[in-house]
Amino acid sequence: MNVELLELCSINDVQPDQPYRAEVDGAAYAVFEVNGKYYATQDHCTHGPGSLSDGYVDGQEIECPFHRGRFNILTGNPTAAPCTIPLKTWEVMVEGDRILLGKPRAVNSQ
Repeated sequence: MNVELLELCSINDVQPDQPYRAEVDGAAYAVFEVNGKYYATQDHCTHGPGSLSDGYVDGQEIECPFHRGRFNILTGNPTAAPCTIPLKTWEVMVEGDRILLGKPRAVNSQ
């Protein structure tokens, strides 16, 4: 099956300590750089109205600015209350300086 890749942003848009909010076709994604690799999750927290791209990055975790719940950036799994529902995550590819969104990852996978 051939999956169409969507361009999210440039690698220059994403900093290790600050996620980038990418909006593509009406959907919002949070794009992260962790240890030189790029990751994409849904931008909207699964617990409340928080935007994860406005959150605080701590290692491999993102803290939602709304209720301070946390998620693992690599897997989307919740790591701190009050968050209990995993984030949707996608495969990410880099072509030149472009970050591209691939297919969705299975829930609870890395």
